[in-house]
This record gives sequence, C-alpha cells and structure tokens, in this order.
Amino acid sequence: MEWYTFGQMLMHIRLGQKAATPDGRTVLRTSAGLLWQGGRLDGEFVQIKDYLFSDIWRIFEDEASLKESRGRDIHEQKEREMLANQYEEQRWNELEIRRARWED
Repeated sequence: MEWYTFGQMLMHIRLGQKAATPDGRTVLRTSAGLLWQGGRLDGEFVQIKDYLFSDIWRIFEDEASLKESRGRDIHEQKEREMLANQYEEQRWNELEIRRARWED
C-alpha cells in the first residue's frame, strides 16, 4: 500500500480513482473535478484548505469508481495535449522575447 501527501496524491490520482485518508475521508476524481465521497460533504467539490496538507492519502479503485473511469484514456490524452500546447506556447513566447532583445 502506497501513501501520498496531498500534493503527491493530486499528481497521481487518475480519473475514476478514489483516495482516502487513514480516518476514512474519501475523494473521487471525476471529469468535473475532485469530489468528496461519503460524509457530510458527499458529492461536493473538494476545497483546498490547509488541513488537507497534513494528511496522508491512499489511492484505490472500487466498483463504484470504475464507472467514473470510462473514457480515462481519452481524457488523459486531452490533458497531455493541453499541457504540451501550453508549454509550446510559453516556449515560443520566450524565444520571441529573446529574439527581440537580440535585435535591440
């Protein structure tokens, strides 16, 4: 069983997966965002608050979360494409700035 800090969990959790703390607080990653599962906040979007940074999290899948994982590969491909596009745009902007400085 692998444990993650909150930041690490955000980097590793995939669409349709759940993450839980040792005391049982559970979140589900959906295409709409990260939602609380169970408890008084069930179904609400997770708000990033200070106390979450002092928790450890375990990532897992169950039958209920597998329904949400449909389309995971397509969703993750789109995420990668958007990240690559943003990177390339920033890279191009930096090159333009350098080119303008060189010409001055």
